[in-house]
Amino acid sequence: MAFTLHTFILLLTILVSANAFKKPSLLAKMSFSPYLCKHNNEFYRFFSHLLIHADLQHLAFNMFSFYFLGSYLEQLLMVEYGVFKGEIYFLILYIFGGFFATLLPYIRNQNNQSYQSLGASGAVSAVVFAFVMWNPMADLIVLVFPMKAWLFGILFFVYEYWAMKKGQTGIAHDAHIGGALFGILFVLLINSEKGKDLLNTFL
Repeated sequence: MAFTLHTFILLLTILVSANAFKKPSLLAKMSFSPYLCKHNNEFYRFFSHLLIHADLQHLAFNMFSFYFLGSYLEQLLMVEYGVFKGEIYFLILYIFGGFFATLLPYIRNQNNQSYQSLGASGAVSAVVFAFVMWNPMADLIVLVFPMKAWLFGILFFVYEYWAMKKGQTGIAHDAHIGGALFGILFVLLINSEKGKDLLNTFL
């Protein structure tokens, strides 16, 4: 595995998350709290939560998706735009995908002292959906089911919207949706032809 920006993010997230597993105080310090962002000006929480996870399963699920699809997308961006610009685009996608994922939870919970969330799920969703936009006909294995990337995208939004409306799952489904929407928007901003290619998939 070449040491790229993707590799750095992956290893840093694993190391910080593993450390936070043993230090509840660090977990609390880095988690996303809309209330503390608004009332204590702890704006760093919009980004720090990307580096921590609730448990090993949470970490493994996010990093598994990020490892495979993120690595492939990073290579596509570097081939298309050159190494430096491709890496910058990948960094913007990941960091701001994570930030964008917090906006709806922030709006909904800015006065809720008990709300907290953590994990890179929103940023990973941005990467996954940037990949889907870039290559909608890619073959994916989701759980044990083979499907095209575009079909996974539709099923993702249907499930996440349903789960968000249902509530009480303990998962920030609104953050997943926010991150995914940013991934789509980002690709359309840097390469509008990908939107046309996606439409042609269904025509």
